[in-house]
Amino acid sequence: MAKKEIRLHAVVAPTETVIVSAYDPSGKADACTLAFYMVSSHVPPCVTIAINATQRRKTLQDILETGAFVLGFPSTDQVRQADYLGVESGYKTDKLKNVGFTTSRARTVCAPVINELLLSLECQVVHTVTVGSHMQITGEVKNILADEDIVDEKGRILLDRLRPVLYNEEQVEYLSLGRKVSDAFKPGAAWKKELDGGKEHG
Repeated sequence: MAKKEIRLHAVVAPTETVIVSAYDPSGKADACTLAFYMVSSHVPPCVTIAINATQRRKTLQDILETGAFVLGFPSTDQVRQADYLGVESGYKTDKLKNVGFTTSRARTVCAPVINELLLSLECQVVHTVTVGSHMQITGEVKNILADEDIVDEKGRILLDRLRPVLYNEEQVEYLSLGRKVSDAFKPGAAWKKELDGGKEHG
């Protein structure tokens, strides 16, 4: 299969769109939308976000000053609000008020929870590092708040009910969750067993 070299750029397609919120020194809630997000640890549960440090970002400054943030997951019917929170500056206006979002103080950290989002992670900052244009911030998840309608009887998040927003950097567009293509870990394990000839290894 022929390969082609393409221009260097951040390939983040697709990735889940998230809204990160924090308090400024006066106690006012602010938020911004990010595409640079990932799970970075199972035990303890941690997430890592990256915010452009070459530009004047109010939410970034707030997180660094308070040492905490809340990570919220917008649904597909909230894409307009999410997009606005990513293109407007908190230094210019009250972004959360403009989109009709309300907040409550997180139960475990000094940060605001956006009430209208179905899933929120309360995070304490445990590590920061600047890599190129962005500052990476890792937060330990101290509490998870989920709307009852998106949780099954075992306490697992139902993505088809959360309806997360996926961001496609390549075509600069938002996508919805697609269809299931396979169970995880099962096809690989079955293939491994087949290649091993069904033998047990000590």
